Amino acid sequence: MSSIRLFILTSYAEHGEMYGHQVRRQAEREHLHLWTDISVAGMYGAIKRLAAEGLLEAVRSEREGNLPERQIYAITEAGRRVLATLRHDELSTIWLKPDPFDLAMTRLDPDELGELPGIVEGRIRSLKILLDEKISLNRRADPYLTVSEKHALTHTEYRLRAEIAWHEDLSAAIPGIVTDESGRHPV
Repeated sequence: MSSIRLFILTSYAEHGEMYGHQVRRQAEREHLHLWTDISVAGMYGAIKRLAAEGLLEAVRSEREGNLPERQIYAITEAGRRVLATLRHDELSTIWLKPDPFDLAMTRLDPDELGELPGIVEGRIRSLKILLDEKISLNRRADPYLTVSEKHALTHTEYRLRAEIAWHEDLSAAIPGIVTDESGRHPV
């Protein structure tokens, strides 16, 4: 996944020549750190990497007053081609990361099986808190969002609801899991 590349290249394609701080401010205004995997702090390094790859080019330097000199970049034709590919790929690819919890569930300690219900219930509580926080954040952001941004922000809400449902199913299955695990590891 290359969200930061997609954001930076899109920014230059839509807004033209800019220096890094302008791109960073745009990311902050859009609160990208709240709903994407983009770190606003990583913006400058990513811009330099894109320039090194020939996807952005330095067009000039500017200095205002006592401020440090700023490098102004623009998207290149190669950058526009990569952007078109990124847009297509990110819209077409489904990203589901494995949860280490699943591996841990298949490697349970037979001496700790009694703790499993509390662990799963704790995860459910934590997921519900995350969902409540996400809903609250989305409501506060709602007046400032485009229709597509609203849908993008609710994506995490839907994923959290699915996680909660799965964990609730798991919670109901714990007696069978404990019986199965106890039979596989006789005392």
